Amino acid sequence: MKALFLEYFKIRRKRIWMMLTLFLGAEMAWASMSLSISISRNTDNASWEALIFSISSMNGLFLPIISAIVVSRVCDMEHKGNTWKMLMTTNTGRNQVYAAKYICANSLILYGIIAQAVFILGFGWFKEIGGDMPFLPLLQFVIGTMITTLLVIALQQWLSLTVRNQAFALCLGLLGGFIGTTSGLFPPGIRQFLLWSYYMDLSPVTYVYSTASTTGSYVSGMPPAGLLIAAMLLTVILYFAGSFHASKQEI
Repeated sequence: MKALFLEYFKIRRKRIWMMLTLFLGAEMAWASMSLSISISRNTDNASWEALIFSISSMNGLFLPIISAIVVSRVCDMEHKGNTWKMLMTTNTGRNQVYAAKYICANSLILYGIIAQAVFILGFGWFKEIGGDMPFLPLLQFVIGTMITTLLVIALQQWLSLTVRNQAFALCLGLLGGFIGTTSGLFPPGIRQFLLWSYYMDLSPVTYVYSTASTTGSYVSGMPPAGLLIAAMLLTVILYFAGSFHASKQEI
């Protein structure tokens, strides 16, 4: 707990909250314009399912990049300040610092995901979308997005803490954003190996396209349990592999 408080103390002047809010503001402004145009062209798109699906698909682009920037900012201070040796003189172990950074980065992204859920409710209320408030799909949206974020951040933190040059970690975030955006074009057999595609695959809403009628429809339901378990197992593997590697690395 002391190491975690120290992480929040160290980032207090880095304005990560401000950067995160600006990125999310841009995503929500884009979503607002896109959804407003879509609803004006077809009133059938005025549904809670369309809202959740749109934010999930945009998360495939935005959250890998935001996660890479946040993790890089949280980890880079140890490289620039060469503080690992100083930390080793205290009672705090490197695995404790690793865990504190992981929790700190994920708590920042969780703030963004909750803000997205509030945005969905607010936008739906403003557009007077009918039906009951989708509290269960929203909860599933938050859980699915957070599980994907835990996985992505486990990979990003491994790279950011073991490679001094943060350009590599940021490039991985950009690559993840590209894959997350285009993941719908990949066959399901390949997509399951692309962890950035989980933003859409673990969403409670999917868009089913019918080639016969050249139209599609939104379908809501539970995210696939097998993929949820696989994502959590991968997260555990990547986290402990990264923690072990960072702990054994020469300083």
